[in-house]
Amino acid sequence: MALIRSLLFTLLALPLTGLFGFLVAIAAPLSPKAAYVLIDAWRFCFMKGLVRIVLGIRTQVVGAENIPAEAVVVLSKHQSAWETVALQQWFPRMVFVLKKELLKLPILGRAFRAIGMIAIDRAAGLDALSQVADQGADRLRHGISVIIFPEGTRVPPGQKRRYKAGGAHLAVQAGAKVVPVAHNAGELWPRNVFVKQAGIVTISFGPAIDTVGLSAEEVSQRAEAWIEAEMARIAPHRYRQAGSATQQAA
Repeated sequence: MALIRSLLFTLLALPLTGLFGFLVAIAAPLSPKAAYVLIDAWRFCFMKGLVRIVLGIRTQVVGAENIPAEAVVVLSKHQSAWETVALQQWFPRMVFVLKKELLKLPILGRAFRAIGMIAIDRAAGLDALSQVADQGADRLRHGISVIIFPEGTRVPPGQKRRYKAGGAHLAVQAGAKVVPVAHNAGELWPRNVFVKQAGIVTISFGPAIDTVGLSAEEVSQRAEAWIEAEMARIAPHRYRQAGSATQQAA
């Protein structure tokens, strides 16, 4: 059943995303508001129709009341493709910080450019950090939240990579609040795996971090501490396994 669901999902998701990506690329230069209306319509069809009904993946939300009304910097755990769509529900006016290679994607690349996604060269070092700070501050001033995956790539459940401080640096420079996000989407929708499993994804929003008077390192550390502690609460079985593996390796 999971294989059939996943096959049907793929057959429907590709044309749906391609169609809306084309429409957004056309609409964004003319009317950013219209582009976001299209993006929201796509997200609704994708999440409510394909993810919930076809794949059988439902969502349990914790801490949505922690999301401020203003534009924020979102620092989120990254395990699958699920959160790249799902987060748009709670931050409808948003852009992602993504690798510049994604701008080369047919149709979607044009849509990403049109709505102002922040594309960076991962090998650029300090230049990439400056790009995030400058472009991100501009988006925040216009009421657009910036979503960043501080570990830089998708990480399997129970594992952890070094948190980069680019998102925290942006928040401090722009005087914006930070919302940390934890979720366990990788349990049902693993990275680079075709077959998705039905079930419930838990997504948890932490208390907003006020960056006034804090350094980027302090903000990054607070966000990381909350996210990792919440991940251990959401998926203790994964973290026990990770801890055991670390002890055996030692």
